[in-house]
Amino acid sequence: MSGLKLSNLSKCFGKAEVIRGVDLEIEDGEFVVFVGPSGCGKSTLLRMISGLEDITGGDLWIGDRRMNEVQAARRGVAMVFQSYALYPHLTVKQNMGFGLKVRKEKPAEIARRVEDAARTLQLGSLLDRYPRELSGGQRQRVAIGRAIVGHPDVFLFDEPLSNLDAELRVHMRAEIAALHKRLRNTMVYVTHDQIEAMTLADRIVVLRDGRIEQVGSPRQLYSRPDNIFVAQFIGSPKMNICAASDLAGPLSRAGVDTSGAVQVGLRPEHLRLVPEQQGLMTGQVVISEYTGSGSLLHVEVAGVGTMLVLSEGQEGPRPDDTVYLAIDPGNVHMFDADGLARRAEDAGVSASGAMVAER
Repeated sequence: MSGLKLSNLSKCFGKAEVIRGVDLEIEDGEFVVFVGPSGCGKSTLLRMISGLEDITGGDLWIGDRRMNEVQAARRGVAMVFQSYALYPHLTVKQNMGFGLKVRKEKPAEIARRVEDAARTLQLGSLLDRYPRELSGGQRQRVAIGRAIVGHPDVFLFDEPLSNLDAELRVHMRAEIAALHKRLRNTMVYVTHDQIEAMTLADRIVVLRDGRIEQVGSPRQLYSRPDNIFVAQFIGSPKMNICAASDLAGPLSRAGVDTSGAVQVGLRPEHLRLVPEQQGLMTGQVVISEYTGSGSLLHVEVAGVGTMLVLSEGQEGPRPDDTVYLAIDPGNVHMFDADGLARRAEDAGVSASGAMVAER
C-alpha cells in the first residue's frame, strides 16, 4: 500500500485553469473524500491521480514514485466509476477477472483472486450471473470487485453511488466503509454529497474553483470551518448566516461577544424552541417541513430574515405560529468581512465567547 503526495498540482484545458496549485498529502491506508459543488474540479483531480488526465504543472507522488509521466496501468491504482461499465455478455466472474486476463495472469491465479474478492463482497452466489440479472447495488459491488482483484495500492472512487436510490446508497456506504476497514488500502473518494463525505471519510478535502478550501476530519470541518463556504457546505441543513449587527442584541444576552465579527453562523440544530420568557428571538413559522423525527422550520425573524430551525418531536409548530428561539452560545460561528472564521484565540474573545474556537 502507498500514500499520495500532490505538490502544487495544476491542470489547464487550453487557457482555462481548472486545478490551481493543489498541495495535499494522503497517508498510507487513509480514506480521504474530495467534496465540493459541481465544477469545483474534484473529478478532474481524481483523474489526474489515476493517469486518465495529464498533469499540467506540479508533481504527483504515489509512495516514493513520481507519477507525472507514468501510464495509468502502471501506477498501482484502481478506479471505480459512476457508471458500472460491466461487459453485458460476460458473467460476474468473467467481468471481475477480465483485467487480470488482459494482463495474462495464469487462470488459476485469476480464479483465486476472483474468489477472494467475491468472498469479501459477498458475491459468491452471483458469480455465474450476467449484469442484467443483478440489482444496482450488486452491479456496483461487481465493479468494486473488479478493482480489488488487481491488488492496487490506491483505490479511487468517482461518485460510485450516485446512480443508486437513497436506501441502497446508505447500504453501499456501509459496505464501502467495511471494505476499507478490512483491506486498509488508501482510498480517495469523490462525491458531491456531503453526507457521504461525513460518514465515510477519515479526512475531507473541500474544493471550490479548483482550490482546496479546507482539509480536516468531518468533526473538524463541522465544528471549526475556516470560512463561510465550508461552514455552509458541511452540515445539513446548511448553516444560517446572518449579519452580526442584526443579531448583536440576542447574542449579547446569550453571553456571546461579537466584537469584530461581520457575519455570524448558527446551525439549525443549535437553535432551540423555548417558552416565551426564555426566548432571545421571536419569529413566525413560514414553512414547516416534516422529517419524521421532527420538523425543519423556516422562521421569519424580524430584522434578521428567514432562519432554519430543527424542531424535534412529532408535534412541531405549524405555519403562521409564533415561536421563541434560544441560541446555544457554545456553537456560534463568527466571520470577518472576507468570510473567514474569527477564532477566539485570534480575536481575544472573552471566556464567555470562546465558543467559536474551543469546541
